[in-house]
Amino acid sequence: MSVNSWRLKIIHRTGFSYAGKVASSYNEARMSPRNETRQAVLDARVEVWPSARTYRYEDYWGTSVTAFDVHSAHEALRVTAASTVETLPAGDLLPPTGGASWADLARPEHVDRWHELLLPTPRTALDEELTALAEIARAGHATPHATALALCEQIRDEVAYTAGATGVQTDAVQAWRQRKGVCQDISHLLVGLLRSAGIPSRYVSGYLHPSPSASIGESVVGQSHAWVEWWVGRWTGFDPTNGIPIGERHVVVGRGREYGDVPPLKGVYSGPKNTGQGVEVTITRLR
Repeated sequence: MSVNSWRLKIIHRTGFSYAGKVASSYNEARMSPRNETRQAVLDARVEVWPSARTYRYEDYWGTSVTAFDVHSAHEALRVTAASTVETLPAGDLLPPTGGASWADLARPEHVDRWHELLLPTPRTALDEELTALAEIARAGHATPHATALALCEQIRDEVAYTAGATGVQTDAVQAWRQRKGVCQDISHLLVGLLRSAGIPSRYVSGYLHPSPSASIGESVVGQSHAWVEWWVGRWTGFDPTNGIPIGERHVVVGRGREYGDVPPLKGVYSGPKNTGQGVEVTITRLR
């Protein structure tokens, strides 16, 4: 890593509470960062309570999954993921020579390759108004990359980040109509617009350190975060909620078509109803 890299320690605690004793549960956690070009994972572990044997695998989209079953009676499930990651600052956002052209994206080999990332999903499907907006953006810009950046700017201008305004089932159309949402909604909206315009795009889940001028050694309340990547000859990441390219404050955990492909914790169980889920993320800049 370069001298401008950051080293971040992330503690992510989550879990479920139940209205009585659960006999057994079967769970998957997607809470471990991945090694890739702009981040190096120095340490990553996942602990479960009640104690259970865990095993890891990589899912279809390349996300690291920690799977575990709990067969002892329990009234709550707690999962703690701890990781240390070195990250790089944002690079050149504009691909060489402006990236792929509209004609390039329309080539059969690219359409086939990224087929799944060009289709709408339940949370990214658009209505007529949004489809028209995507068409206008495409017609108004010479390249797919320029169109993507323009859509990022438009969404940021028109949709306010509002904590607690929506839930995990909120879709792009709902977020657009109420003109507010959280990072998940804003990312779903952008992904839907990009795909409608013919630009392959994917939803990214991870973490964000909230402060660009973070003090070394100070632990702060961090965020589970979501952003977007689009393909214009190479994948380009952008955080539409904050209006910035992906940089040293972002840590990637997983990618997929939408949130449903990368939930931090999901599972099935036998027993009384789920009474709530708690989430706590703490991030410390180590250097």
